[in-house]
Amino acid sequence: MLLPSEIESKAIIPAIRAILASKLTERYGMSECDIAKAIGITQAAVSNYARCTRGNRKVMEKLLSTREVMDIVEDIASDLSQSKIYTPNAMLRFTEICNLIRSTLVICDIHHDIESDFDNTICDECKVNVLNAKSVR
Repeated sequence: MLLPSEIESKAIIPAIRAILASKLTERYGMSECDIAKAIGITQAAVSNYARCTRGNRKVMEKLLSTREVMDIVEDIASDLSQSKIYTPNAMLRFTEICNLIRSTLVICDIHHDIESDFDNTICDECKVNVLNAKSVR
């Protein structure tokens, strides 16, 4: 069974980067090299995102349909298009997206898409822990 942080690193962050790279290309006309520098990844990774060989398509669709996530992605894209370099603000906004995905339990939908053959009692307990972590903040 995957931990929430594994789901984020294996599926959510690559999907966010793919969406972000697409926005930076289409809306802001940035090159793959500029996007790589702005996001803090390699140009080859940006190329893979553009060709849809990196970033889970189902996860991307889920994130694209989540308004709160896309609002933050839009803010990150705008910030990176102006600064052209990975900023502390961008890092904080990525963390904010991951926290939002956990606190709204969108992470559970993504987890079920990735790994559907686990005990639902564990799933239910995980939801309680994720929601309790939200209330502690």
